[in-house]
Amino acid sequence: MDNILVTGGAGYIGSHACKALKNRGFNPVTFDSLITGWKDSVKFGPFVKGDLLDPRSIEQVFSEWKPKAVMHFAALSEVATSVNTPELYWRNNVLGSLNLLEAMLKANCHHLVFSSTCSIYGENDSVMVNEDSPTNPLNPYAASKRAVEDMISGIVAATELKVIRFRYFNVSGADPEGQIGEFHRPETSLIPLVLENIKAVSGQIEIFGDDYPTADGTCIRDYIHVEDLVHAHILGLNALFAGSKKDEVYNLGNGNGFSVKEVINCCLRVTNKQVPVIIKSRRAGDASAIVSGSEKAKLELGWRCQYPEIDNIVSHSWNWIKHGAYQK
Repeated sequence: MDNILVTGGAGYIGSHACKALKNRGFNPVTFDSLITGWKDSVKFGPFVKGDLLDPRSIEQVFSEWKPKAVMHFAALSEVATSVNTPELYWRNNVLGSLNLLEAMLKANCHHLVFSSTCSIYGENDSVMVNEDSPTNPLNPYAASKRAVEDMISGIVAATELKVIRFRYFNVSGADPEGQIGEFHRPETSLIPLVLENIKAVSGQIEIFGDDYPTADGTCIRDYIHVEDLVHAHILGLNALFAGSKKDEVYNLGNGNGFSVKEVINCCLRVTNKQVPVIIKSRRAGDASAIVSGSEKAKLELGWRCQYPEIDNIVSHSWNWIKHGAYQK
């Protein structure tokens, strides 16, 4: 059984990737500092507590587990926090990734699947963006991810490293079996934030800006189910092992854009509940509309969304929040 090192494997997306890897015959080794991850999410393979800012701890995990490949999810990812404390994001996301890459090269581990973000595109003249669209990060988080992508490509050109970079759109949903799901403290993602306030009964929902140049004035995003996202990672890993890819980038979204108000209305419809909605000022660094063109992943990796409907995404999230969400 091949070991796959999963940095950030105690986090939301990383833990779902670990389950997918386990189900496909791999042994996922979670490497996580637990700064934003949760030990309760580590259910599908061994756990190593460590920090990408500590090169010795990274080298030790390579020495002990000798992974065949790495899935790199570990990162700080809150847009608003990155605007207020950009130095934390440059240090953690960029330096941490460099330490990982150096450890991989030392250990002769040459297969990497990297978690990037659609936010590197920033505002775009066209609502639908693809891998060739210009990048223009609007916040330090997005800028740090683009910097890591550039760093990776430079290292790939000079070494035997082979990489697939996935640029995510808005990831949501939960494991349909209810074993794991989205959980952040504080929660910042729209769908779980709305559903948690609905569950709390006394909560309220905040919309940050209703004066964007969209049909209802609120931001439009492309929502992709976490299960569909991690399935693409398995396909990408297999493509690397087959030797058919050297340095590729793929968008991952379902190609449908939903406004903040539309998502909130879906949450109210699925739960059959009501909750107060408050309009607040825009947040710094938020783009008005980003929707994915993901044809490249479909054509080259054979990827398809199993859960493209927003109602499925919200339903799985609601099931998790009602019955399985960690209480911390």
